Parts: sequence; C-alpha cells; structure tokens
Amino acid sequence: MNHFSHAGIGPGRGRRRLPEPRPAEPGQWPKLEAALAVVNRDLTATLPGQDPLILMVQPACEASAPGAFDRDQVYVAMSDGRWHGTPVNACDLEEDDPPEPDDAATVLHAVADAAQSTVVELRWQVWPVCPEHRIGMHRRPAGTEGDWYEGATDAGGPPVWWCRGDRNGDGHDVALVGQLAATLPGRQRRTLRRVERERNRRRTAGDPGQG
Repeated sequence: MNHFSHAGIGPGRGRRRLPEPRPAEPGQWPKLEAALAVVNRDLTATLPGQDPLILMVQPACEASAPGAFDRDQVYVAMSDGRWHGTPVNACDLEEDDPPEPDDAATVLHAVADAAQSTVVELRWQVWPVCPEHRIGMHRRPAGTEGDWYEGATDAGGPPVWWCRGDRNGDGHDVALVGQLAATLPGRQRRTLRRVERERNRRRTAGDPGQG
C-alpha cells in the first residue's frame, strides 16, 4: 500500500475521495514514535544518506465511502510519505482498548516489520543485510530456533535481526533491533559516530537544513 486516495463512482454518486494521508503529529503516537526512532538508528547505520522513516496517518472516513475504515491507520513511510505494508497501530479495537499496544517490545516488533517492508519495496533492495553472510535478515524474537514461525508461543523476547546463515542452516541473531551499528567494521562505526555528532551539533545550533 502506498500513499493514495480511494474514489467511488456509482449511479447518482460523484467521485468521492478518502481523506489525504498526513504525517503524524509529534506526540500523537508516542510508543510508535519511540519504536521508529530505534529502527531509524539501524537505517542510518546501514543505509548512509537515507532520510529517516516517518509515521503517516490515513485518517478515518465515513463508513459509506469505498474502502472505508472508522479509525485512523498509521503506517511507516519514507520521508516523502510513501509506504508499503500494513498499519502499525491497533485498527480493530474492542471497547476501552488503547490505540497503541502497552508493551514496548510488541510495538518495536510491528514497527521493525513495517519499516523493512517499506524500505525493501520502495527502494527495491534487500534491507537489512547480515554483515557476515551478506544476505537479508528478518525480525524475530531473540533466542528463537531456526524453525520459529510468526505466532509461535516462544515469541516473548526482544526483537532482533536474524540471519538464516550459510547452507548448513546456522541461523543466528545478529543484533537487537536498533543496534546494527555495533556490527559495522571499525572505520564505518567511527564515520557514523562522526556524522551523528555533526548532525546533533547542527540540530542544537538550530540549522534549518537539519530534520
């Protein structure tokens, strides 16, 4: 799914559009924002020059509109507002349910999945990549076995980037989500720290060119 609007045409009906998606307002989705900040650390470390991902909101709309939904839907998107994949907030809430999961690890699992889907589909490249085996990794709970599957009962660990390893099937946890910088060669780590210091300096100084 990308940045889009639905339209409906029928007898006696004009063309009708869903509300336009918009960037999430700061502080509106604090748990999702915190999780995305963690994932963006991995994006910065492994894809230098890539703008941070953002949260985009597809506003709720009238039930009579085609493709309608009655709650805002939040997506992990590229900086230009395009996304791919499913929403990361709870869209099918029961009465009194919170709009965001209470558990930070659950939120981070969802946001990491959504971020990977958006980056892979819209940049047309594998991300993230295991620094040892040079193949794509996937998000899963820490410490799971190679035959783990989504929905398994042992899914309570913090999210890690997991690599299936070589042909012998030596799957392994590479790093906690948010800590891929620690897996980089020394020179890359030093360069990344230098870039981060400069970015923070400019942000503190109020440089308008810094997001």
